[in-house]
Amino acid sequence: MKPDRAQAIRQFLFSNGSSAIAAIAQAVGASIPTLRRDLAELEEMGVVVRTHGGARLADQFEVEVAFEQREAAAILAKRAIGDLAYEMLQPGSSIFLDSGTTVLQLARRIRVNPLPLNVFTNCLPAAQMLIDVEGVKVTLLGGQLRKENSSVVGPLAEEMLERLWFRQLFLGAGAIAEDGAMSSVDENEARLNSVMIARAEQRILLADASKFGQRLTYRVASITDVQTLITDEGLSPEWAERIAGFGLRLRRAEIPQAAAA
Repeated sequence: MKPDRAQAIRQFLFSNGSSAIAAIAQAVGASIPTLRRDLAELEEMGVVVRTHGGARLADQFEVEVAFEQREAAAILAKRAIGDLAYEMLQPGSSIFLDSGTTVLQLARRIRVNPLPLNVFTNCLPAAQMLIDVEGVKVTLLGGQLRKENSSVVGPLAEEMLERLWFRQLFLGAGAIAEDGAMSSVDENEARLNSVMIARAEQRILLADASKFGQRLTYRVASITDVQTLITDEGLSPEWAERIAGFGLRLRRAEIPQAAAA
């Protein structure tokens, strides 16, 4: 089975739920006999569950594909932001990487261009990405696993953070409102983020332009609690002026034109 066809099957089942074989075959451009073989292989791998005349994603892969889709959103901007954040790293220092998908792009850059770092994180994908990188020591917080974000949260994670101190925190944001309030869709994520902010000397917010002018349920902190904002060139002039009023250092990442094309 071609990897791109397997990915297409997963994405279709995530978007459409339990579906008939004929519909899946048409969506991914495969014959029905070929698709049946693909589904049998994916079922053996635990990716899908075949039903009478169709298939659906296995429960754990619903979560994985959801994370992949969030990570893929505004991916060029997130990569550019991650590259700019990489320039701020100080070899030999202790840093914390939040579980945001933009922060994950910084972890990817560290993997490509390793630096000696002591990395703490509550993000499972970031920990897995860096675990075998030479010179990088990785510590994953303990606590409750939040499957929706592949992150570790809860009282145990908060207690562990209270005993640590970081040179730099690289923090993502679910939403940033006009009054500067950063917010999250999850209460435990919001509470853990606020503890991170209190335990770092340099607090650097990584957020693409789509996050501004939004508000989610649980407040994390004020944007004035961070010192530097790294975003992309899609940030509006109005928001750039507002950020200056909040007293933050603003850095805007350029998306390479070749990549944007």
